[in-house]
Amino acid sequence: MLEDEVVLPYVYRVTKYDPADRDEDGHYIGPEDTFSDHDQVEAAYLQAVEAFAVSTGIDHLTVREPQVPSPVHFGVEEPLEGSGLDGLFPTGPSGFHDGAEMPLDISLELVRIMLRDGGAWCRLEAGDAFRVHVGWDQYLYIGSSQPCEDALARTRALGLFPERVDASPYDVEADGDDTQRPGDDEFWAGLHWAVASCRAGILEEAYVEGASRWHRLTRDTIDTVRAGLAPRARLAVWPDLSSDIDAVLGALPAEGLGECVWQDEAGRLHSAMADADEFPALATRISGAGAARLLPVSADERVPLFTAVMPDHDGVVRARWRTDATPSDRNWAFLKTLRRGEVVTGTVSHIASFGVTFVDIGGFEALINIPELSWRPINYPSDVVAVGQEISAEVLDVDPIRERVSLSLKALHEDPMRLLTGLIGQTIVGRVTKLVPFGVFVRIEETENGFEGLVHNDELGEMHPDHSQQVVQVGDALAVKILDIDPIQRRITLSHRQAISARRGEQGA
Repeated sequence: MLEDEVVLPYVYRVTKYDPADRDEDGHYIGPEDTFSDHDQVEAAYLQAVEAFAVSTGIDHLTVREPQVPSPVHFGVEEPLEGSGLDGLFPTGPSGFHDGAEMPLDISLELVRIMLRDGGAWCRLEAGDAFRVHVGWDQYLYIGSSQPCEDALARTRALGLFPERVDASPYDVEADGDDTQRPGDDEFWAGLHWAVASCRAGILEEAYVEGASRWHRLTRDTIDTVRAGLAPRARLAVWPDLSSDIDAVLGALPAEGLGECVWQDEAGRLHSAMADADEFPALATRISGAGAARLLPVSADERVPLFTAVMPDHDGVVRARWRTDATPSDRNWAFLKTLRRGEVVTGTVSHIASFGVTFVDIGGFEALINIPELSWRPINYPSDVVAVGQEISAEVLDVDPIRERVSLSLKALHEDPMRLLTGLIGQTIVGRVTKLVPFGVFVRIEETENGFEGLVHNDELGEMHPDHSQQVVQVGDALAVKILDIDPIQRRITLSHRQAISARRGEQGA
C-alpha cells in the first residue's frame, strides 16, 4: 500500500515578490530577477525555512520523490556539476534518495540548491508536521501543523512576503490507481522464474526521478542486484539484450528519438537517448558492444514486462511515486483478489488443441485441465463446454509468479461415483468397453459416459488368463460383482469369477 500524504492545516507561500507586482492570475510581473541572487535574498529564504521548522519543533527533514535533470532540462540557470549534490551527503550522491533523513542544516543546503535551480529537486518533509516545496521563479511553499506566528513575523522582518494559501501546488496528487506491485520476495521469485525461462534479462532501476541504472540479470546475479538497489527505487523488467548488434543497429528509427541499452566488452551496461541526427554517433558506440537492445521512448510504447517499487526493510511500500502499470502488473493486482476455494464466473474463450480450456474471468484467462471438467470420463473438453459458454468454477490454485489460475468445473458438482458406493457387493451385468493385457474394463452404468471398472485377469473365472480376448469381446454383456469403489483413487474393482460363483450359489439354494 502506497503512503498517502496528509493535508497540513497551515500552508504559506513565501516569496521575495511584492503582491502588488502580480497580475490578476497571480503571476509576477515586477522588475526583480526570477532566479537566485546567491546572496542576501537567498539567505533570507533559508532563514525563513529554518524559522518555520524551529517553530514547528523540527530538526530533521526527509527527502521525498527526489529528481535530477532529465534528458531535457528547462532550468533558468545552468545545472550544477553533480546536480549540486557533490559533497553534500556523507555517503556521496547515493545519499539523495526517497526516504533519506537528514539534519536541518543539510536540508537547508538542499533548499539552496533548489533555489538556484541546480538540477536536483525534492519534497522535504517531517512526517505529518512539516513540509517544504521549492517552486519555479523562487516561489517557496511551507506547510506546518502549527500556525507559526513567530516564524511569520520573522519572515516579514527578512523582507519576504508570506501568504496563507489552501495548499501547495507541489503536493502529491493521488491518481486513484491501486495497481502497484511491491518489490518483495514474491516479485523477486517471479523475476527468478522470468530470467530462468528467458523472458527477462535486464532490470531498469530508477533511483531518482530522471535517472536510471541498468543491470544485466542471470540466475546467479539476481540476488546481488537486489542487494545493491537504492531505497524505494522503481524497477522495470525488460527482455534480455541481443547479441545480434547488426540487427539492433538496423532497427534504429528513421526519425524521432531512440534509446539504447548495451553492454561493453568489460561487462558494464550503458544507456543513451539520441535523435536521428545523433544516431551515427550512437551506432559507433554500440558497434563494439557485446549485446544491446533498443527501447521505445514514447510512453504508449514503452511498456516493460512488469514493474515494482522497492519496499522499506519492514516490507512496507512507503514510496508515493508509482510505476506505470503494465498488463502483467494488472494481472498481479487481479490475482491478489482471488482465493482458493472461491467461485468465479467467466466465459469459455478458447479450447486448446492440447486439451486445456481457457476461461475469461474479468479480463484474465484462467485454465481448466481436462480432469477438472467432469467427474465422469471424457475424451474432449467439447464434451462438456463450448467456446462462448458462461460457466461458474471453483478456484483451485493461484500462482502469481507464473500468472496462472487453475479452475475446476467439477468441484461445484457432487461426485456421482460416491453415490455408487452403495452398490458394493452387488452383482450386475455390464458392457465390456476395453480389452487390456491385464484384464477387461466393464461399464457398470447404462449411460454412454458411465463409470467403468476393471475385471483383472485373475477375476475372469474359468477363462484362461492368457486368452481372455478370445472369450470376451468389446460390447459383450458380462456379469460382474462390484468388489470396491474408491472415489479418491477413481478406481472400481470388479470380479466376473465371484459373480458366477454367487449365481451358482443362488441356483443351488
